[in-house]
Amino acid sequence: MKHLLLLLMIPFTFSGGAEQVDLGEYKDLKTPKIEVEVVEIKDDHTDYLLEALIQVESRGDENAVGDKHLSRPSVGVLQLRPIMVREVNRILKKHKVKKKYTLEDRYSKEKSIEMFYIWQSFHHLNDSDEVIARCWNGGPRGWKRNSTLHYWDKVQSEINKLKSK
Repeated sequence: MKHLLLLLMIPFTFSGGAEQVDLGEYKDLKTPKIEVEVVEIKDDHTDYLLEALIQVESRGDENAVGDKHLSRPSVGVLQLRPIMVREVNRILKKHKVKKKYTLEDRYSKEKSIEMFYIWQSFHHLNDSDEVIARCWNGGPRGWKRNSTLHYWDKVQSEINKLKSK
């Protein structure tokens, strides 16, 4: 299985694939340029954390709908909520990237994965899988919450299954 990995690095430019995005001149020197690069990962490499999160969240179902008790449920393979789409768009806007995601993009596996990598690269660039997973489940301070320990156990179990294949 081939995967696309969206690398978000600071300093940034938008490159990769057929899409070229003009970032323009930067007037605010305090804001770094963002480099977003789409890289194809070969069959011999898997992002185990991402694959485990997808398994725990939706078992890979792009049409999965969770949190039905909320007025706007979480949806897609990574069970994205509207606040995550807003956060990813805020990150992109902050770095003057002219890409914007919609709530419908949550139903696309590819776009959900892109949003995950943008969020992860911005907030958790050097964090452990545990911190990333627990924050994915419990919000910005999720890694401190006991309520996310069970979620991390499920993610770890999925990572171990993937690695043993």
